[in-house]
Amino acid sequence: MKILRSKYIEALKNRMNNGLIKVVTGIRRCGKSYLLFNLFVDFLKSTGVSDDCIIELALDDDLNEKYRNPEELSVYIRSLVKDADKTYYILLDEIQFAISDEEYKHPEKPIKIYSVLNGLLRLSNVDVYITGSNSRFLSKDILTEFRGRGDEVHVLPFSFSEYLQGYSGDVYHAWADYIVYGGLPLVLNMKTDEQKSSYLINLFTETYIKDIIARNKIEKTQELENLIDILASSTGSYTNPTRILKTFQTVLHSKLSINTLINFFDYLEDSFIINAAKRYDVKGRKYIGSLNKYYFEDVGLRNARLNFRQIEESHLMENVIYNELRYRGFNVDVGIVEKRETDDEGKRKRILYEVDFIANQGSRKYYIQSALNISSAEKSEQEKKSLKSVNDSFKKIIIVKDVIKQYMDEDGIMIISLFDFLQDENSLNF
Repeated sequence: MKILRSKYIEALKNRMNNGLIKVVTGIRRCGKSYLLFNLFVDFLKSTGVSDDCIIELALDDDLNEKYRNPEELSVYIRSLVKDADKTYYILLDEIQFAISDEEYKHPEKPIKIYSVLNGLLRLSNVDVYITGSNSRFLSKDILTEFRGRGDEVHVLPFSFSEYLQGYSGDVYHAWADYIVYGGLPLVLNMKTDEQKSSYLINLFTETYIKDIIARNKIEKTQELENLIDILASSTGSYTNPTRILKTFQTVLHSKLSINTLINFFDYLEDSFIINAAKRYDVKGRKYIGSLNKYYFEDVGLRNARLNFRQIEESHLMENVIYNELRYRGFNVDVGIVEKRETDDEGKRKRILYEVDFIANQGSRKYYIQSALNISSAEKSEQEKKSLKSVNDSFKKIIIVKDVIKQYMDEDGIMIISLFDFLQDENSLNF
């Protein structure tokens, strides 16, 4: 079954002919190429764009090897743009193949392919779309090099609602599979658990880690792998390079420097493997400290890194909600609410309550808690405490795994079922 990926097609449609180069980014194997060369091409043809006005080129194909030379590529594309009265759509896959080894070694110098792409923008009847993987350079780097002439569409692995489009069972079995094996497209087509687990473990080791090591010329490869394991084991917990350095020193007896460790964090984020959620002081309205929470772009990859040993549903549910909010275009932080309370001895003390997520999008803001259940009064009060400590008027929500009908409680907090939240993109608009 074809997964429509309507959100990303809409994002590409909204950027058509905007005078910028559309840069499709995302973790490797998340479906960038299929999105552009199958789904988007189908859309273009459905609007009446003729085949001769869609110029597609996969630079990783050995048949197109000569077009990895930027000058050859420029001449080829311009030779196909024949009619000044037509709009031509240029789709280039794996653009990193057009960067030479010499250019790769000296990224501070001008790179020819960027000049070629910027030159194409000067043609009034050309609209350019590219994808890039992280093996030779990072997709994020393109946006920097274009100096404001690139427009990013970041693609995540399948969201749960997209995953359901291709899943043959019910929503509950789908959830059980999704939180273990994640949403990378090829996984959905695999029939056995053994296939899925082997694919994800090998993909992480043979593709993602090797890409990072090769690009960044990393010598301390074991330390990089140790960091990934630590982050996978502590998904959704507060940490930072300084804290983890202590683990390297005391547990692993490593002499890794803090600067190298910080670089490792940057490499993992730039490769879209992990994402940082910053800690935000709700009452002080400012970011505080250097502690972040780190979530994986795909929970299947996180689990694979741990050989599927630590499948804690509460942490994985939190990771999935975080990714879903990002999929919907929110900027996501974790919140801290400070309160002064009197203890049993009559002493005033400072207490910090945590809001799992603060989701911002323009003028919209939501305070969100993730909970497997709130079946007891004690558990319910525990989850509500931080939300009740927030004094502003923005919406407050608890997402629970329980199958319930959405309702507003007496404190003005909306309780939503996880399955309703994940399947309905408008579930927060109450």
